[in-house]
Formats: sequence, C-alpha cells, structure tokens
Amino acid sequence: MPLDIGLIGATKVAERSMINPSRRFGDTVIRAVAASDPDRAAAFAERHEIPLVHNNYQAVIDDPTTNTVYVSLHNSAHHEWAVRAARAGKHVIVEKPLCLNEAEFAAIQNAASATGVRFVEAIPGNGHPWQGSLRNMLADQNFGALQSAHTRIQFAMGSADGYRCRRELGGGIFLDASSYWLQAAQAVCGLADVTGTAHSDFAGPNDVDSSFRSVLTWPNGCEWVLDCCFDARHIAEHNFTFERGAARLRQFLLPVAGPAPLNVVVHRDDSTREVISYPPIAYYELQFGRIRELLTSAADARGEEAATGERIGLMAALLRDARGRLARATG
Repeated sequence: MPLDIGLIGATKVAERSMINPSRRFGDTVIRAVAASDPDRAAAFAERHEIPLVHNNYQAVIDDPTTNTVYVSLHNSAHHEWAVRAARAGKHVIVEKPLCLNEAEFAAIQNAASATGVRFVEAIPGNGHPWQGSLRNMLADQNFGALQSAHTRIQFAMGSADGYRCRRELGGGIFLDASSYWLQAAQAVCGLADVTGTAHSDFAGPNDVDSSFRSVLTWPNGCEWVLDCCFDARHIAEHNFTFERGAARLRQFLLPVAGPAPLNVVVHRDDSTREVISYPPIAYYELQFGRIRELLTSAADARGEEAATGERIGLMAALLRDARGRLARATG
C-alpha cells in the first residue's frame, strides 16, 4: 500500500522524521501540510515541494489525496487530531507521546478500530539493535540477573514561550523524556507486573516539571530509575548492573545527528571489558522504516497497539503519582 501523507504541523521534527526519510521510498509521498500560521505552512511547503497547503488541520484530514496523517503538535493536542484522523479512515502517525492518559489512548484505539486503520507512536530509537543485545544478556544469564538500571536524560527546554513551559499544552520534562525510557524498559525487560513511583517539585516555568525522578520495580526486585531534567548539556545514557557485571550505553539518543554509531560497553566482574559496537544508524530513517512497515504490512497490529497502551498507562500513572505526592507534601 502506498503512503500518501498529510502533515498536521509544519515543524522541524516533521522534516526530520517524515519528509527526509520518505524520499527513500517511491511509493511514499508527502501530499499536504497545514500549520497554525498559513504563511509558515506555505513557506514550508515551498521549501519541501509539498503540493498542497491547507488553511487548517481538519482540511488535511479531509483531503482525498491523503491516506495517512502525521501529527507533530504540542503534546496536549495529539489526542484530538489522532482521533479525528482515525475517524476519517486515515492511518495516524503521532509524535511521542501519543497522548497523555489512558482515556485518550482508549479514544484513539476505538476510533482506529471502528474504521480499520492503524496508529503509531513515533519514538526515535525504537527497534535499535542495542535493545536486542540487552535482551540477550538477560536471557543467556552469562552475567547473572539484572539487578538495576539507571537512565539519565537531559536536553534543552527551548524557548520560554514554547509548549515545554506550559502545563496546559503537555509541557514539562517527563512527558518529553519518558517515552524513550519506557520504550527501552519495555523492549529489554517487559513491563508486565511492574509498579512505579515518581517525584518532582514541579518548580519549572508555570509549574511544569523541570526535573523528574521515576522508579520502576519488577516483582523480582529489579529497579529501573529515570532521572531527567531540562539542561543545556545533552545527556542520554543507560547503565545496567548485573549480578556479575555491568553495561553502559551513552548517547543513545542523537536523532538530529544523522547516522550515529553506538557502543554498549560491558565490564565483567573479572575486570575484563567488551565493547559491542553498532554501525552508524540514522534514527529517523530507522523510525520511518519501522513505521512504514507497521502501516503497510498485513501483519496483525494489535501487539504494537497494546505495547503503546501499556507505555501510555504507565506514563500517566507516574505523572499522577508525582503530582499526588507534591499535593500531599504541600497540602
């Protein structure tokens, strides 16, 4: 099935995650775009040779030349436009997070099921080979059981009037960073029977969370911690502690850097060291290829949808936990 994509949002991430990688496929075309500013949409379309510019988002959905809609708006708008597109019988690609809570996820899933279309959450790095390597380390038990993991994510907040500084638009570090962490934990360990706690003082601009700490705990006692914050210094690293060794993965998230190599550095308890190296991979090309396969394959998509719902439910529960803790502490 060819993909004829309409863009809701004339954004840099749309350029990187949709326009550039789509050019590798002869049966994939960006057909239309709309933005909150029609002039910006027109300039974006001219720059990227997009045939149609629409004056509003609904017109992209109604456009008969599109069969797929890509949404790259502020986080709180993802749900509305994903539901509208799915109800119109269009496949939907949404930038992470797909939506903000379980009720929003159910609405998207129900709309897609009613019209027989599919929806995908775009998470750069999803499916990178390093995740399979870590699963194998858990399975072969050469280092014993995984005892703990720690993820650190830092990136810049952006402009003071941007969505990241506005709670009503889904701002804050956790909603931007948690998808990477939860997807990794799900891919490596699975999220079945996991419990979680979270903390933040929500002391950022307009009471958003500028720093956030979350802990996932499995029934066997293994914990996976996320520490994330807004900071000018970019950090994205995972550290894994096994019974008989440790593994470190730095700079696992460099989507704007183009093809980037990645190494998992393994330290054994006998003081030996191994480096598992992966060839340079362009994150957005990896992501687009995976999304294209999910939307065009005849394979059952319910497993992917269930995995997305599992992440969204846990993300929402952790955010509620952090807000509840702050309310009790200050109430």
